[in-house]
Amino acid sequence: MSNYYYLLILFGCAVVTWVPRVLPFILTKAITLPPTFEKFLSYLPMTILTALLLQSLLNFQTGRFPTVRFPEIFACIPALIVGIRTNDLMKIVLTGVLGIALLRLL
Repeated sequence: MSNYYYLLILFGCAVVTWVPRVLPFILTKAITLPPTFEKFLSYLPMTILTALLLQSLLNFQTGRFPTVRFPEIFACIPALIVGIRTNDLMKIVLTGVLGIALLRLL
């Protein structure tokens, strides 16, 4: 296969990756969305972050119920408390990272 083929494949992959991420921003700039749809979209970041959090707190195996990762749960508790009190993402992340580091050190 030639270099032209590889460049064409690379360009195609870049377009397929780029378009779904950029096109919604371009479309929402051009049109105004109804308030109910905007309210619905405002919940998406929190649901995505919650899904990522649960994925990191549970072990998933095919054919079995999820099991809990206790060190991650114990590190998550102080991070949640800091999050409720401060609403500062940097403090939440630092508390979680320090918590899991201390638990793994012990």
